[in-house]
This record gives sequence, C-alpha cells and structure tokens, in this order.
Amino acid sequence: MNALSDRLKGLIAAQGPLSVAQFMALALMDPEHGYYARRDPFGETGDFITAPEISQMFGELLGLWLVQVWRDQGAPAPLTLIELGPGRGTMMADVLRAAAMVAPDFLAAADVVLVEASPTLRGLQQQRLASAPARISWRPSLDIEEVSGPLFVLANEFFDALPIRQFLRLGEHWHERVLALTPEGELGFAVAPMPAQALVPMPGRMPPSEGDLFEICPLGLALCEHLASAIARQGGAALIIDYGYGTTAGYADTLQALKAHAYVPVLETPGEADLTAHVDFGALAAAARHGGAAVYGPCAQGAFLDALGLRQRCAALTRAAPDAAHVLSRQLNRLCAEDQMGQLFKALALLPQHAPRPDGF
Repeated sequence: MNALSDRLKGLIAAQGPLSVAQFMALALMDPEHGYYARRDPFGETGDFITAPEISQMFGELLGLWLVQVWRDQGAPAPLTLIELGPGRGTMMADVLRAAAMVAPDFLAAADVVLVEASPTLRGLQQQRLASAPARISWRPSLDIEEVSGPLFVLANEFFDALPIRQFLRLGEHWHERVLALTPEGELGFAVAPMPAQALVPMPGRMPPSEGDLFEICPLGLALCEHLASAIARQGGAALIIDYGYGTTAGYADTLQALKAHAYVPVLETPGEADLTAHVDFGALAAAARHGGAAVYGPCAQGAFLDALGLRQRCAALTRAAPDAAHVLSRQLNRLCAEDQMGQLFKALALLPQHAPRPDGF
C-alpha cells in the first residue's frame, strides 16, 4: 500500500464507497499522488510504449492524413489542430514534420493546441516541440467553445484512460461496482446494494446474464458527441486511435493496471501504475452520430496504416538507411501485425456530413 491508498481509505471512511470512475480519476490525476501528475510513463524505462514512440512512421502518416482531409474540405484557413493527451510530444513532432514537407500552407493556417493536464508531460512536450514549425499553445483541458473555425483533432491512446463506471448484473437489475473497505479495513471492490436507475447497455449486445459486467465511459461519450457536434457545424475532422472493442462490445471487466510493462493488481499501488480500460468504439460511434458527424470505422489499426502507405514508407526509409532495415521491419510488425497492435487497436474518424470519405476507411 502507499500514500494514495491511505487517502482513498480515508475518503471512503468519511463519505462511503467510491465509483470506479472516481477511483480512476484520483489514481491517475490526483495533483499530489496521481500517476500522470508526476511522471513520464512512456518508453522502455517507463511502464508502456505507444505507437508514436515505436516508430516515426505512425505520426508521419497521421500528418499526411490530416493534410488530405483538410484539402478535401477546401483547405480552410485558419484552423485549429488539437491533440488530446500528447504524451511526450513525439507524435505531434512527427505530424508537423510530415505536414511541413507536403503542405506548408496547412501549418501556416494552423494554431496547434495540446491538451495536457500533467505538468511533467507538458514540460517534456515543450522541450520536444521547441523548434516545431507551428504556433503551439497548451491547455489543461479542452474547451471546444473557444474554437470558432474548423478543428482537426488527434487522440491516440487517450480514451482508454478516461474514467469508466462498471455495473454488475444481479437478477433483473444492474448494480454499480464500487471501491469500498473490506472488513479488515483494506481497499476492495464491492457492489452497491441499490440497483442503478435506467441503465441500458448499447444496442447490439447480447441479452445480459447473471454476473455479467457492463462498462461505460460517460466522459468519453460526452466528449465524442461534443467533438462531433463542433466538427459537423464548423468543419474539420477527428481521428481516434486506441485499443478496444469494434462495432459491438461484450460484457467483461477490462480495467487493468500496468507497471514496468507488466500487468499488476489494480488496487496494489494506486497512483504508481497506469489504469486503462478497453474503448467501446461502437458506443463512441453512436455518440458521434448523435452529435451530427459522419462516422467512419472503427477499422483495425493495421489495415488503416496499410491503407495510408505504411509499407511504402517503411521501404523508403529502408532504402535511405539500409543498416536500419531490421529495426524498421520490427517497427512495422509491431504496428500492424494481428498478434501485436494491428488488430486490437482501432481507428475511428469523425467528419462533416458533406466531406469526402477519408483515406484509410
């Protein structure tokens, strides 16, 4: 146990059980003890590796994708380019470099906004992007109302870290799963005695059975609908890439903790391990359609990157640096192979109804 465990115990003793969403929010973003508030979790020396850290090719292809959807909509200017959860700034650096090579007019028109709540990561991003060929500002949270024109949004491995709520099927009702104190005074999961009101899982799921567990991410659904509404009204696009379910989700507990590239018990050391859950892309797509956007996908990350020309880019880099052929091949395999990130990770695009179908979908 640790300092955040003691704080959680105190909160529960004072006010009663916490929802899984409340627990995740504190474990990830508590200003003093939260996981993202005080560390760099990425890379071999961290707890996990994201696609932009695996290969420059990932961000480069997304940069070219953005330029194309921007041109498809008549190259509007000015525009706002937003990244949600920018990590170390690696992906945005690759996006801007690729865009600068093919469309300097895109960068000239763009105000880049990085949405980052972690002071530690914000500092790393500022270092990485100090010489970037674009106007860049930082925000601790996203306020879409501040953006009056077209907005182009990238969210890679962002939605999986948003807090979820969990509900267990008992008899004819759903009961919320909560964090409570065991008889020994330790942290443990329990089930609220009163049924949840008016909880209806997304269409497409099988009828629930006794003991099924249903997950929902209210913040993610609201954010996706809000983005979709702004894009439908103002133009632009959003590209969401993450790991999770495709068009339909099942019933399962997908909440997991990762520390030093290995799974650990969720309640073992809160604030010292990353917490994530599978993204329900079917639910995100439904929220985006409700917001008025045209929705493309979800499709597998491997197929998406293949369609954007990942193999051709890998071949070009190999010709330029033959000694790096083995490394580049390994990177390509990690991004695209079905037993790596290629199938588990999905891509979802939101565009205005009038916009042409985007590349890769």
